[in-house]
Amino acid sequence: METLAYKPHLEEVLARLRRLHERRAAEEIFAEMEVPSLALERFQEQYCEGFCDYPDPTERIAFWDDYCKERAALEDDSVPRAYLSEMDQGLYGGLLGGQVQFMAHPENGWISSMVAPLLSDWAQFDSLRFDTSHPWFQRYLRQLEVFVEGARGKFGISHFILIDGLNFVFELVGATNTYLSLLERPDQVRRAIDFAFELNVAVHEAFFERVPGIAGGTFSNMVQWVPGRCVSESVDPFHMTSVEYFEAWGREPVERIFRRFDGGVLHLHGNGRHLLEAVSTIPGLKAIYLGDDKGFARAFDVLADLRRRAGDVPLVVQADFDRFMKKLNRHELPGGVFYKVAGVPDVATANRAMEKVRAYRAH
Repeated sequence: METLAYKPHLEEVLARLRRLHERRAAEEIFAEMEVPSLALERFQEQYCEGFCDYPDPTERIAFWDDYCKERAALEDDSVPRAYLSEMDQGLYGGLLGGQVQFMAHPENGWISSMVAPLLSDWAQFDSLRFDTSHPWFQRYLRQLEVFVEGARGKFGISHFILIDGLNFVFELVGATNTYLSLLERPDQVRRAIDFAFELNVAVHEAFFERVPGIAGGTFSNMVQWVPGRCVSESVDPFHMTSVEYFEAWGREPVERIFRRFDGGVLHLHGNGRHLLEAVSTIPGLKAIYLGDDKGFARAFDVLADLRRRAGDVPLVVQADFDRFMKKLNRHELPGGVFYKVAGVPDVATANRAMEKVRAYRAH
């Protein structure tokens, strides 16, 4: 069994997560305990919220090393991993000549990226070319190299978000023009979706060729670890559309990329929960991360309903420690769910809570 220095009981955790992702844990619950972090505090002293420069990858992997090392004594269901937040969105547009901007997020230690729309008119689409010699692709490969070397034997490197389907069309012409183009230029949108598929395959094949997994699976910021070479998908553009639009424009691109790899995971924001039944039927789907957003009930507060609507698909939700413990002690937590528990005061408290988590069986 492969090991990680920053997760002494890794074998037990992976066995538990395998049951979850193979849908054999409908009565069990799982948890990641978020305890105070000195590494995160240092990041928050260095960065304010907002735009910043592309950071030195060696500094970023040092942050992840410190962060994961602090958590080594936790006996929770987390799997230590770094996330390539710098490549989270801007990579894709950057590869095609877009102007990439970086943004610091002190709350979670991320430096993410985005890009302004590349095209002022669809007539420019035919000029787009993807070339692995592009400086942005070389920057991407260099960061992979630095991260892999810095993490070796200690923690993993998570897959990162796809920007395909309508997400990619957003990168080309912006959100409003994307929705208009579904009505006015549907053939052009289809061509862009096909282009996006090839681009995303190239980006993520490069990832899987260079980044070690563990126990035949993929490290995941969404679900910790998942069996196989799995990608992380987004259906965000359909959060503001009907289910019918998702079926017409969103399902096929997701199913296509899932078939190309070994399936994948996806997330829904608060305004996308109307898609839950539809996305739960996607072949190859391993789990759904249910995000929380202003103006919508927290997923944890309506979890019984979400659990019912999702069938047997594993779910991931956020929870505050005090409320999580109350429901745990009252035996009110739905099973087949991974709980990301925030506000845990210390490692000792987290480990005592995990004893109850591992023993728990839903009604």
